[in-house]
Amino acid sequence: MRSAQILREKITSGQLTLGIIVTMHFWLELIEIARNAGLDYLIIDTEHTSWDDERVAQACAIGRMIDFPILIRPSETRARLVRMAADKGPCGFLLPFVESAAVLDDARNGLYMPPRGRRRPGGPGNRWLTDYNYATWRATQEDQWIVLPQIESARGLENADAIARHELATAMAIGPYDLSANLGVCWEPNHPKLQEAIERIRAAGRAAGKNMWMIGDPRALAERGFTFMCVAEPSMLLEASLRDLTKGLRAGKAAPATASDQPLP
Repeated sequence: MRSAQILREKITSGQLTLGIIVTMHFWLELIEIARNAGLDYLIIDTEHTSWDDERVAQACAIGRMIDFPILIRPSETRARLVRMAADKGPCGFLLPFVESAAVLDDARNGLYMPPRGRRRPGGPGNRWLTDYNYATWRATQEDQWIVLPQIESARGLENADAIARHELATAMAIGPYDLSANLGVCWEPNHPKLQEAIERIRAAGRAAGKNMWMIGDPRALAERGFTFMCVAEPSMLLEASLRDLTKGLRAGKAAPATASDQPLP
């Protein structure tokens, strides 16, 4: 998985690594747009929207052929759903609502073949391979997956250290909106309780020698030292950019595009 190797190197070395998550509208040309814009990866969100399986598989195939990392967020972090996502041929996964290391154990069953797991591989994801020997599966797919467990609850926060130490976790991740709701400060992004939780997750990753995936205003995140970031959901970014543009024009001046101030996934 050349694309997974490329992304892993950027994540682990602390290079500035920027991507988008596609939730509202997804079309294949977004991959070309993302790459031409200089982004490093794209996440197809199937947690909140049920995209056509063939289109998702085609997107993964494009990423495979041009060495551009395509990840999938499954609807839930359960072995069967993670396995079905893997069959579409991505190089990695953003796993929602991970609350314990046991959840990652279950996900491992969907990503690893026996004896390490219970995966029954098939579908377009097989095209990563040159042959079907177990050694090839392990070296080409299983040991290459990019896996980002999202902490989105108080229980997940309590178990952040164990989640960070899990062999499956490439880097830590957060669902800031859901986490804020579960902490009783629903979309108060600057609330001390949420900010303390973010730093708690970040510290757990650091202790395990792993980076942290963050979503939000990339300039503000960069100032705080984050390097692995999701800069926007494209439709929300488009709306924000058009809103700023029209406001600026109506005020008699052109305004620069800014990141959306909408709640983030």
